[in-house]
Amino acid sequence: MDIKIDISKTLGFVSSEEINQYKPQVEKALEQLHNASGKGNDFLGWLTLPSDIKPQLEDIKQTAALLREKCEVIVCVGIGGSYLGAKAVIDALSNSFEWLNPSKPQIVYAGQNIGEDYLFELQTLLKNKRFGIICISKSGTTTEPALAFRLLKTQLEKQQGKESAKELIVCITDKARGALRTLATQEGYKTFVIEDNIGGRFSVLSPVGLLPIACAGFDIDHLILGAEKMMQVTREKSFENNPAAQYAAVRNALYAKGKKVEMLVNFNPKLHFMSEWWKQLYGESEGKENKGIFPASADFTTDLHSMGQYIQEGERHLFETVISVDQPKHEVDFPYDENNLDGLNFLAGKRVDEVNKMAELGTMLAHVDGGVPNIRISMPQLQEYYLGQLIYFFEKACGISGYILDVNPFNQPGVEAYKKNMFALLDKPGYEEASKAIKARLS
Repeated sequence: MDIKIDISKTLGFVSSEEINQYKPQVEKALEQLHNASGKGNDFLGWLTLPSDIKPQLEDIKQTAALLREKCEVIVCVGIGGSYLGAKAVIDALSNSFEWLNPSKPQIVYAGQNIGEDYLFELQTLLKNKRFGIICISKSGTTTEPALAFRLLKTQLEKQQGKESAKELIVCITDKARGALRTLATQEGYKTFVIEDNIGGRFSVLSPVGLLPIACAGFDIDHLILGAEKMMQVTREKSFENNPAAQYAAVRNALYAKGKKVEMLVNFNPKLHFMSEWWKQLYGESEGKENKGIFPASADFTTDLHSMGQYIQEGERHLFETVISVDQPKHEVDFPYDENNLDGLNFLAGKRVDEVNKMAELGTMLAHVDGGVPNIRISMPQLQEYYLGQLIYFFEKACGISGYILDVNPFNQPGVEAYKKNMFALLDKPGYEEASKAIKARLS
């Protein structure tokens, strides 16, 4: 079984003919990707990653086993694509309450913010604990992870001693250059390489995502097998047999009709961080040259009690892409109650998932009736194999969609703007002129 896409609930908003008009653009985009002839073609290493990464899997698993054996807590240090993909998969596969009664090393995160209280509380948690660090950064100088890594490295060396700390630090970084590569070489840390042709938001199927996922105890072999299957499926030139091509075409057809906001929706709370990873993937890839669909997300049914009113009756610039999980891992039947004060005895004997599925169907009908087109992506279960498929599906569709928009989906020039201002305000050497200009603006 594979993940599937259903675009039938968009056809009241765009016609089959309008979608089919994108076929030539989709075919051209696929050709540009596979022939490396489009914009950003020096960042296409992710296209064949599910096959290319296989020789490294044993080393990744052995490194993860070592960290799992020696650590109570493993801190994944990174920001954006350096942590979101791993967290998305780990959260999707983990017991929601395992952190209250951990039976294996806990994966926590740092370097994704500059919160002083967060870092203080993390350092307090790690006191007197056996912890390890996975630091993920191509350059080693990105402010948030560099700051967190310096703090945690210092703490680990104080608690374990400098020599012992070396065995508990793994760096995933550039092959030959950058501050983190230099430090790792000097200190003798175990390292994995982020290849030059793989951008951060497309790196989850590289050691960037695979090592933390393996450290959490999950099966990276099956994750990669699922991704490899989707890699094969999405090489298909036939529009009807390529789900990534269909998704890219439909979302652009809706965009052309004024649907400027796409909400990635799930009815399983374990998928919250899959949405966070997806938002970076599409926002950073398509949001350029005053173009691009704005990526948003919602967790249903939770957010139906907060955002449901706007989605149902607000401005009609939305469409939804719903990730639906066919089968949950566990079974819970709804009980009968003699008093029936809540009036729910009509549900007695039904599985909770049946109630959830009817909520999903009812929501889709209501939103479509209210002017919100729906794309539905169904996956058989929350398992590594299907998550690998889902990740690669979204990545491939993102590349196609970016080329349809005629932007470079593999760069992110706008990300640097806030950094330049921040460095100037902090009086970083080399930013003297910018500092004067900004401070004059603020005076």
